Amino acid sequence: MPLTRDKIIGHDVERLAFRFTMLSDGEEVTCQISDAAMDELAGMQGTESSARQAQFLSLRETIERIASDLYDEAPRFKGYVVRIFTKHLGG
Repeated sequence: MPLTRDKIIGHDVERLAFRFTMLSDGEEVTCQISDAAMDELAGMQGTESSARQAQFLSLRETIERIASDLYDEAPRFKGYVVRIFTKHLGG
């Protein structure tokens, strides 16, 4: 079952990842994409932290599709976090 769009949490400078949530049958699922993966999707490198939200918004549909696909393959347990890395981009 595909995840559906929910909230943007924002860039996590400590983890070098952008965090967001999606919904699975009404349950919130925490998701994040690494800075490296987001840069690879955008075809750039070294995006500033302050520009991450705009970058996420421009790639949101693609990122959410990848998160949903990963969630479908993942074990189901409460608190599971969908983490997208460059290895998940199939590039």
